[in-house]
Amino acid sequence: MPDPARLARLRFRAWHRGTRELDYIVGCFFDRHHPQWSETELAWFEDLLAAEDPDVMGWAMGTLDPPARLAGELMDAFRRLDYVDTSR
Repeated sequence: MPDPARLARLRFRAWHRGTRELDYIVGCFFDRHHPQWSETELAWFEDLLAAEDPDVMGWAMGTLDPPARLAGELMDAFRRLDYVDTSR
């Protein structure tokens, strides 16, 4: 079970990226997927959060290729954008 304080920090950072669009993309992705994440997947998400906003947006939209360390199943899920709920 992940540390509740760590999850709270990640959720806050996910929902406070600086632009509304990325708040929805990153925040909704975290809310939808984090309950089933392992330690490795949480570390991946922390790495994603450390990236610059234009890069994260490019990765989400598929206009930029992610670095090798972020490529894979989680990035594929991130790029689907089927988790975004704009009713908030």
